[in-house]
Amino acid sequence: MGITSALVLYAVIWWLCFLIALPIKVQTQGDLGEIEPGTHAGAPEHHHTRRKAWIVTWVSLVLWIIIAGIIFSGWISLDDMNFFDRALEPL
Repeated sequence: MGITSALVLYAVIWWLCFLIALPIKVQTQGDLGEIEPGTHAGAPEHHHTRRKAWIVTWVSLVLWIIIAGIIFSGWISLDDMNFFDRALEPL
């Protein structure tokens, strides 16, 4: 795995974790009973995005280290994922 592949892997892991973390502990306007006229009751009032981004950064770093370690060690390779003998066929 090259440096570009490692960065792309980290970015994918980070975005997946971030999208999972976004709805956690969101307080909506409807929950607080302070609905601004012209907005939906489900609009977030307190979403703590910066805090979630930092937490997701560290969680995704740990996940990336585990996944990259598995890839670098050779436990999983392209041959392991070649289910129907299609991965190495000539075009």
